[in-house]
Amino acid sequence: MEKIEKNAKKIIEKTKKLYGNSPDLNTRIINIKGTNVGILFLESSSQASTISDFIVKGTLYTASNKNIFQNIFDALKNNLFNSQLFTINDYSQFPYFLSSGFTIIVTDDKDEAIIMETRANLDRGVTESTSEPILRGSKDSFTESHSKNLGLIRKRIKDPNLWFEELKLGRRTKTRISIAYINGVADNKKIKQIKNKLEKIDIDGILDSGNLKDYLIEKKSAFPQIQSTERPDVVSEALLQGKIIIFTENCPFTLILPNVFIDYLHTSEDKNQKSSNITFTRILRFIALIITIFTPAIYIAITTHDQNTIPDKLLISLAIQREGVPFPTTFEIILLTTIFEILRESDLRSPSSMSAAMSIVGALVLGQAAVDAGIVSPITVIVVAFTSICSLVFTDIDFMNGIRSWRFIFILAASLLGIIGILSFAIIWLVKLSSLENLNTSYLSPFAPLEKSSQTDAIYKAPENEILIRPNYISKLNPHRQRRSK
Repeated sequence: MEKIEKNAKKIIEKTKKLYGNSPDLNTRIINIKGTNVGILFLESSSQASTISDFIVKGTLYTASNKNIFQNIFDALKNNLFNSQLFTINDYSQFPYFLSSGFTIIVTDDKDEAIIMETRANLDRGVTESTSEPILRGSKDSFTESHSKNLGLIRKRIKDPNLWFEELKLGRRTKTRISIAYINGVADNKKIKQIKNKLEKIDIDGILDSGNLKDYLIEKKSAFPQIQSTERPDVVSEALLQGKIIIFTENCPFTLILPNVFIDYLHTSEDKNQKSSNITFTRILRFIALIITIFTPAIYIAITTHDQNTIPDKLLISLAIQREGVPFPTTFEIILLTTIFEILRESDLRSPSSMSAAMSIVGALVLGQAAVDAGIVSPITVIVVAFTSICSLVFTDIDFMNGIRSWRFIFILAASLLGIIGILSFAIIWLVKLSSLENLNTSYLSPFAPLEKSSQTDAIYKAPENEILIRPNYISKLNPHRQRRSK
């Protein structure tokens, strides 16, 4: 700890030198009856009008009330009005408070500093989510404002047992990280594990919640083990289930732990629709998952290695369509799949006004031109298009990337070994998913290990009034979600 000097001018000069005489560091010295009062703030982070109206005027007003206090410092501390006002005696904390939009006041008669909040409004307002489409439900989403994000959760969950614990990570960024959970519902062991992992992070800076993922997962996998969302209703539902949320300053995306594979077949709208319809929709999502991973590989296997597995008429039809195509089936599939992934990436990164035009050009013009030129067969275009459409059922970008990785693995397995290769790697895939654990929670819960009590909200969706307990694989504390009325 570096002690604060009893000399306002020296502190100001020292701070200017620390910031390299940066032009956005504003300082002022006011002399009150022979005692210097120094005011320091960063113009880029603070509201100048607030400082002028409340701090400077309040400091001048203090000159007439100094006699009732022992010194100028105590007079300022009691005459300046602000919702956040406190004192520190450690000079090394100055950069954090200045960069966070606070104003610092120092005097000649005290080796402490007064800290007052004067933040400028540098955040956008609460808007609708752009990355997670909403059919039914609340339209608000998180922003870059840390306090607003916490407030959006407090607005929904008014229980005092909703606790937030704060850490500061990054040697240079000093980023605020908040761990949110409902005390008595979330598993204390999991909370402790998360805190221990976060406290071990020692890097220059944390700029986004995505920077934390690799430090929190235990085993590497193509599929995401930590869910990311910018929707407060999704976070609130996760908290009520007993999950733990990580908020990162200056980032609208939160992290939800522990996370399991089945979560990506669910949506937040599942709570707002009829249970039978949701069950059918989840089955469709599961079928779409199987199709998008296995269809290209199965097509390669039955046309390259295992022609005897399909009827002769279908085999003849496929052979006729492939007549004149100079490339093997595997190359066709890889070529078209790669083109689609490039189109999808360009669609994500380009402005919205351009993305529709690029999709039309890529899907219609390039596909039709490739068939007319005899580079690929029509059935290959149909297979890749059907596979790609099924992949669009999922909106989480990390989950889509995991699907893409394993699709290519199965394509290569089918090109080498046919159906046997697909079956062998399917077993490897399931073993890999089964071996994943995060915070002592199996990634394939509640299916492996099988938990009968948690099947009411897995693939099958029971009516809300019949889901009486929280998922056991998340937390076994306070399991009752609701009780039947007598």
